[in-house]
Amino acid sequence: MNEHQDGRRWARWGRAARTAAAAAAAAVGIAALAVGVTAGPATAGAGSAARGSLNASLAAAPVARVAAGNAHTCAIPTDGTLWCWGDNLNGQLGDGTTTNRATPVQVGAATTWARIDAGTSSTCGVRTDGTLWCWGGNSNGQLGDGTSTRRTAPVRVGDATNWASVSVAANHTCGVRTNGTLWCWGLNRNTQLGTGSSPYWTTTPLQVGTATTWASVATGYAHTCAVRTDRTLWCWGDSTDGQLGLGILTYRSTPTQVGTATSWAGVTTGYAHTCAVRTDGTLWCWGENGYGQLGGGTGFQTTPVQVGTATTWARVDAGVDSSCAVRTDGSLWCWGNNNSGQLGDGTTTHRNTPTRVGTATTWTDGLAVTYHGCAVRTDGGLWCWGNNVSGQLGDGTTTNRPTPAQVVLPG
Repeated sequence: MNEHQDGRRWARWGRAARTAAAAAAAAVGIAALAVGVTAGPATAGAGSAARGSLNASLAAAPVARVAAGNAHTCAIPTDGTLWCWGDNLNGQLGDGTTTNRATPVQVGAATTWARIDAGTSSTCGVRTDGTLWCWGGNSNGQLGDGTSTRRTAPVRVGDATNWASVSVAANHTCGVRTNGTLWCWGLNRNTQLGTGSSPYWTTTPLQVGTATTWASVATGYAHTCAVRTDRTLWCWGDSTDGQLGLGILTYRSTPTQVGTATSWAGVTTGYAHTCAVRTDGTLWCWGENGYGQLGGGTGFQTTPVQVGTATTWARVDAGVDSSCAVRTDGSLWCWGNNNSGQLGDGTTTHRNTPTRVGTATTWTDGLAVTYHGCAVRTDGGLWCWGNNVSGQLGDGTTTNRPTPAQVVLPG
């Protein structure tokens, strides 16, 4: 690790870097680009991560989607309800309080939640009617409700009814609408909104350019990347660690195409690194690499570098300083920072190449990682591991777990 990277280590960002799920929920009504391919057929039997889990035999509501913030987690079961748990200092759980929860608590009574994403201290979700709702910390206008007021329960963002997906970062948020337009709001100090160097911040969504071909978007700490329907990849904002993939160590204030490839299936952004899967099943990462979060090589990389030679990667999610990905055979792999056991391999040893998590082959593309990780299996079971200081693993404790344990949502 060189001095350039080491100097950033003290300022670790705490937010979950969100993968841009490229396909919007069918109920939302967008035919968008899928993030990789769907995980392969499930194999019967529980993997090693399931055996011995205290919760493995308990009945739980099947989960459709999961999002991991810095120290909180939210999930949408198949019944369309929304549940959150963990850190709630800024009201990011949406239950009307600022009380931490070590087990899932329902957010309101709505049964129409379709998409969910979580940032450092805020959360946003899309409902099946295409409306967008946000809550939690709002010091930089990242909730998009026209204020900088903290919200402890969901508030609606504008009056649009055509939101397809949303990605939440530390201080800015972006979303794609069903008409293919891209919108961002919140802090723009590092030009992460893609609207140029101004405004410095905004409390309501601003359209990024005039293109109507955006399929998905992912927000990092101070950079943003998005895929268009022609499968080209575009990034903007901070690239002082090479996280834009443009071969630079500076900034871009508007979307700039990454290379010339037209085969990007989806993209995910971490604190200062980025990963993406191509339609041929290859996996590529770039940016900061101090903990091995790029899955290979040494030092930061300013352009995409292939992770190994496998062509069976289905979906990847970038955490703060780590990454996890699912292959088409349903296996789960993680690498990078493992201080809190967020790689799920039973250790706290950092890994600079993908390391398999247990032996299960039933992991789906429902995956979210930060300082902790959560993933959905083919039976709808939700499993979490890693840091648990605020109860974000949902197991009723604040004890870290280096291997996945099942989370029981009331069914």
